[in-house]
Amino acid sequence: MILIIDDDIAVRTSLVLLLKDEGYEVSDCAEPGEAIKVIRKNEPELILLDLNFSNDTSGKEGMALLDKIKQVNVKIPVILITGWASIELAVQGMKAGASDFINKPWNNDHLLQSVKTLLDLKEQKTGHHTRKQLDKTYKFEHIIGEDPKMLNILETIGRVAGTDASILVMGESGTGKELIAEAIHQNSLRRNKPFIKVNLGGISTSLFESEMFGHVRGAFTDARFDRTGRFEMANKGTIFLDEIGDLDASSQVKLLRVLQDRTYEVLGSSRSKTVDVRIVCATNKNLGEMVSRATFREDLLYRINLITVYLPALRERPKDIPLLVNFFINNLKEIYGRPALSVSNSALKWLQQLPLPGNIRQLKNMVERTILVSKNDELDIGDFQSQLELSPVKKGNIQLPGIGTLTLEEVEVEMIKRAMEYHKNKISKAAASLGLTRSALYRRLDKYQIPYDEAED
Repeated sequence: MILIIDDDIAVRTSLVLLLKDEGYEVSDCAEPGEAIKVIRKNEPELILLDLNFSNDTSGKEGMALLDKIKQVNVKIPVILITGWASIELAVQGMKAGASDFINKPWNNDHLLQSVKTLLDLKEQKTGHHTRKQLDKTYKFEHIIGEDPKMLNILETIGRVAGTDASILVMGESGTGKELIAEAIHQNSLRRNKPFIKVNLGGISTSLFESEMFGHVRGAFTDARFDRTGRFEMANKGTIFLDEIGDLDASSQVKLLRVLQDRTYEVLGSSRSKTVDVRIVCATNKNLGEMVSRATFREDLLYRINLITVYLPALRERPKDIPLLVNFFINNLKEIYGRPALSVSNSALKWLQQLPLPGNIRQLKNMVERTILVSKNDELDIGDFQSQLELSPVKKGNIQLPGIGTLTLEEVEVEMIKRAMEYHKNKISKAAASLGLTRSALYRRLDKYQIPYDEAED
């Protein structure tokens, strides 16, 4: 049974008819005291809760009722109904345990999608399966790993893939976030529809609307043809928003609008379009820390992370390194026409001891370089070691990582952190050691969200 709690009879009637038409059993009530009695007696599967009662528009009554609901049964999913002007209140509700929030006036399809998603997630039961059992149930052939951490992740994405829950994939660079996103799509009901990948870090602010929502001819200078946006391309399928932590403030607002209402406007057109997409996002940044520093919107964070998956670094699952190496070898020996290629056991053990800050990407790069350079059919420690020793570029006491190991941005972040640590947060000295002015260093500290407590110079 779904319980609707709202003092407005028109709202209750509209929602009751909508949900009953979809086959749900529905009950409704108009005031908090009555709602608690119904919840204690019937234990609804899901609750739709308006935040405002009577003439009070502060939302205090709704928040107080949410707190009481969670005291009665913390497991009941609650969808808050609110206006755009009270989004900040809805975010507070999410912190207090609500599962989602819907804006007034709501889109029926979006509301029904949210209801179905939360009910589906509630029915999913957690179990512990071996890799073989998981592979019999889901399509995970491109994800290599048997570490318990990875099995838990595969279990999670397998369970939630069939829903429309928004998923946030977090982890260091090179850990395989895109592969996880693809696996979510391939195991979903949208698998036969488009899977559209977007690297948000590579889209400038000026082109964001055109890239994401499209434009019509003449919308701006050089707009000679109509352009289809990424959201329209992904309609009925999945859109993968990679590097979402790199999105600037104005673009975050525009993205939030389409995630909120599932509507958008093509640049140069006044007609609104609706979109039905599954959202999967990824980042290597700490979004929670960015929210606290006001560089990432809190309401956007709650929109994209109904389910959060944290991918472990490769150094945290060293037993998977031999599996990955052999997987790369089997693929590359066909590409390079060397069917006898193999890796010695001693080399596999040696590779497991490496820190590999570039994770799977770095490991694959090293394996491929070694194959290209070595003439041996059985690759040993020396073959890999020569590539590891050749890849850094040394200058004095400075040792730079090899090409493909880290991005330029990651190198810059690491050098700034080291300089700040070495000079004990003294900005002038750290800036001088990096060849920067004080203001330039401040800008970079803010840009990369590097926390610091400035010491007296």
